[in-house]
Amino acid sequence: MAPHAYDRLDPAPVLATVERLERRIAARFPDRGLRRVAGDLLQLSHDVAEGATAIRDRVRTVRLVARVASALVVAATGALLVVALGDALSTGPDRPFEWVPLVESTINDLVFAAIAVFFLHALPGRLERGHLLDLLHRLRSLAHIVDMHQLTKDPERLRETFAPTAESPRPGLGRAELESYLDYCSELLSLVGKVAALCAEESRDPVVLDTVSTIETLTTSMSRKIWQKISLLPAA
Repeated sequence: MAPHAYDRLDPAPVLATVERLERRIAARFPDRGLRRVAGDLLQLSHDVAEGATAIRDRVRTVRLVARVASALVVAATGALLVVALGDALSTGPDRPFEWVPLVESTINDLVFAAIAVFFLHALPGRLERGHLLDLLHRLRSLAHIVDMHQLTKDPERLRETFAPTAESPRPGLGRAELESYLDYCSELLSLVGKVAALCAEESRDPVVLDTVSTIETLTTSMSRKIWQKISLLPAA
């Protein structure tokens, strides 16, 4: 049975949505820093989409090499044990306690071989995890940057009763512009979560999945705070 079209998050529509949002922000706020943030998200989205294919090919190669190396380790260890056992049986000690060093050496060889096989088996997953966690760290940082851009855009500054001080930030936005600005911030945060979800499409690593879930929770919480601001905007 063919997989359903909605069983997987496709990078292409996500990239198209980020590109469209970047153009919308550039058209309305060409001189604002939010436009550069959207550009950074677009670049990061391309890194995630393109890096997914690259890391998949690299992990496939490393996995193949690791399997070959593991087979060689097992074969070499088995051959050494057979040779050692054969030599011990032909010229071995006569008394039982003299077999203790040979048994101890055999156990050590088996333990070291098992450690080597375990390391080689885990190597592809560690490589994939390191790459994806680096991308997710950049996405988390970008979400906080978006939150910093909306931090001083408070609806109360548009009220007639608001009394600014010498240190009060001046957003320089009217009511309609402020609503659009906050809306764009919310969309950026939502897309940060979607780009993070693309990382989960390429991995089943529990650490990666937990980090993706944390970023989605973070962006949802930040977006909820922005929509509370929008709801408090004075009537047009």
